[in-house]
Amino acid sequence: MAIERGEFPLPDVDDPLVGPFFAAAARGELAITRCAECDRLVWYPASCPVCGAEPIWVAVSGRATLFSWVTVRRPFLPAFADFVPFVTALVALEEDASVRLCTMVPEVDPSVLRADQAMRVVFRPLRFATVPDREVIVPMFVPVESSSNRPPH
Repeated sequence: MAIERGEFPLPDVDDPLVGPFFAAAARGELAITRCAECDRLVWYPASCPVCGAEPIWVAVSGRATLFSWVTVRRPFLPAFADFVPFVTALVALEEDASVRLCTMVPEVDPSVLRADQAMRVVFRPLRFATVPDREVIVPMFVPVESSSNRPPH
């Protein structure tokens, strides 16, 4: 089932490129593509930029470091009105720091965040008031010392 315009901004979990990412998240796994030929991690899922081979999906540790972040204070879409303020970030995966994922950092005081801070993946339901009765489990990252298991909203 393709995501209908009315379900935006939820991700399209049936998209052939990223569907396996969301299927893994629903199982509580963080999965990234790895080149089947040269063994490099490849993100965003596409042909390997180094050798051109097709990638395969593999589970990774879910450990990362905080590369960059920002506190969003104004909703850029009406669907995000209930989220603000929230922290969005880039995290660099432990397996390959050049692989950076865009993520949310739920339930954190932004003043405690530091560059290169150890982060770990958590899996949370992403839901929007503009898309009632629908949610997608997505990977988010929290500081390692955080024990928060509460959903972002």
